[in-house]
Amino acid sequence: MLTTALSLLPISALAETTSIRFQLDWRFEGPAAPFLMAAEKGYFADEGLNVQIDSGSGSAGAINRVASGAYEMGFGDLNALVEFLAENPNGPGIQGVYIVYDGTPAAVFARKDRGIESPADLVGKTIAAPAFDTGYRAWGVFAAANELEHDAVEWQNVDPTLRETLLTRGDVDAITGFYFTSLLNLEERGMSEDDLTILPFPEYGVPLYGNAIIASESFAEANPEAVQGFLRAFNRALGETIADPEAAIEYVKNRDGLINVDMEIRRLKLALESVVDTPDARENGVGGVDEGRLIEAIQLVADAYDLPSIPSPDQVFNPSYLPSQEERRLFTAEGE
Repeated sequence: MLTTALSLLPISALAETTSIRFQLDWRFEGPAAPFLMAAEKGYFADEGLNVQIDSGSGSAGAINRVASGAYEMGFGDLNALVEFLAENPNGPGIQGVYIVYDGTPAAVFARKDRGIESPADLVGKTIAAPAFDTGYRAWGVFAAANELEHDAVEWQNVDPTLRETLLTRGDVDAITGFYFTSLLNLEERGMSEDDLTILPFPEYGVPLYGNAIIASESFAEANPEAVQGFLRAFNRALGETIADPEAAIEYVKNRDGLINVDMEIRRLKLALESVVDTPDARENGVGGVDEGRLIEAIQLVADAYDLPSIPSPDQVFNPSYLPSQEERRLFTAEGE
């Protein structure tokens, strides 16, 4: 029956379909909902796209797989992209094309019973994080913004599966992690928000961007309409996700039937509230960047990561594939 249906399509329609392999940064969890919705509801197909979405194992992996040509597009931390471009100046071009997390989700989670109420109270304390964690990598930015010495704390590099357990047991004073991931992991292990002092990086002077949709520069230049179509479809699904997060989680469940639905609804809502629904997104629409802020963020990452070169803003982010600003106004502006 499927073969018969396909045979009835005009040859031109079949020829115009563009395949895109898309690499997520992590597992099929709440924040992946708009990508999976766009696929299942046919929004990508409406744009003439055949999109394969795969789970990931971190932003660095997503960026490397797009760079290798294994994937045409992906989802990863813009700061990790800056690092990749600085360390591979003659390598394959990769660009951010749509900012999803307007601020970095990195945060410090500290035990209140250790007397930690503010950044100044972290001096002399022990913080655990994996070596690749954004909070660990960007600690210098957080420290400088809060007038702390870079070496004011002692770090323990740990496996990501142990991070929250160490804090729960009291083996360390604090950890860094993504706000909507570590908070839920800590609650699963018996710690409540009342037990914690949470210091989100964006609320403590860190202007870094978070995760963005990224694209192979060569693929985008050869297939600009496909990249534009992908972003239109995603933007459409993101708007529906914002309007009804509970319904959006069904698309995650359809890809992984073992998820804890209530937990993933909460994770998605935390992500939307903390790093998607921002004053800038309400004022200017989601997806884009402020050029001055991007220049500052690139320099801060270069300094914090001790990068060998500094990529230009044009190398890091290309706004030319974005839907119109009006289409990207998914929130009501402040005061309206």
